[in-house]
Amino acid sequence: MTPARQRPTQVVAHRGASEDAPEHTLAAYRKAIADGADALECDVRLTADGHLVCVHDRRVNRTSNGRGAVSALELSALSALDFGSWKTRHPLGGRVEEPDWVHRPEDREATSVLTLERLLELVVDADRRVELAIETKHPTRWAGQVEERLLLLLKRFGLDAPGAAEESPVRVMSFSARSLHRVRAASPTLPTVYLQQFVSPRLRDGRLPEGVDIAGPSIRIVRSHPAHIERLQQSGHQVHVWTVNDPEDVDACVSLGVNAIITNRPRAVLDRLGR
Repeated sequence: MTPARQRPTQVVAHRGASEDAPEHTLAAYRKAIADGADALECDVRLTADGHLVCVHDRRVNRTSNGRGAVSALELSALSALDFGSWKTRHPLGGRVEEPDWVHRPEDREATSVLTLERLLELVVDADRRVELAIETKHPTRWAGQVEERLLLLLKRFGLDAPGAAEESPVRVMSFSARSLHRVRAASPTLPTVYLQQFVSPRLRDGRLPEGVDIAGPSIRIVRSHPAHIERLQQSGHQVHVWTVNDPEDVDACVSLGVNAIITNRPRAVLDRLGR
């Protein structure tokens, strides 16, 4: 990885280039890198046998041909599932044309369940700096084991203890302040992002949970409460907004000076930014 550099607005591929390819698959992340995304975003859950996998929902029903909770399934069972073919199915049973991605059953790795370890390998091996925003999903039966396993895996890649937060190519995000506290306690220099679906009354003044420097408000907050974004910035916090897909929302984020735009359409957002 090359040294950190300053960027006006970072473009982060939400679950990969997930508008064009199946979310959280190697195909989606490869496309995001090819599209020029500055960073990749993923959700992580712990399997029954202790592996971190990139799956958003508590259950695999929506994004695979299987059923069941991720936390109750072992990696071998998840690896037998197809996480790609759903992308080419219309909700009513028909087929839709995918302009930039074609499901190839023979390419099992591209649409198999993606482990965080494999995604980290992809990032580390990229021919340019590609950052990674990792969201821990809670609540879960594994509680603090998620953060424990995450930090152990980051340590294997030499990414758990950056010299300074601004140098780190990895950051940890969560809606759970407790999750971020665990990360901060174990690795004080690893950047953390507190995700916000709505503006909490106790945080309306622009504060974040203790030790967290980056705010992760939803685009709904940007639309409805732009003054809150300004309060966050006045309090010295970076602002990373999710999930920004419409051109008008991209423009609103830029006008407010947000630091990162998290989007399903990294190439379209880059085009909008003139990059």
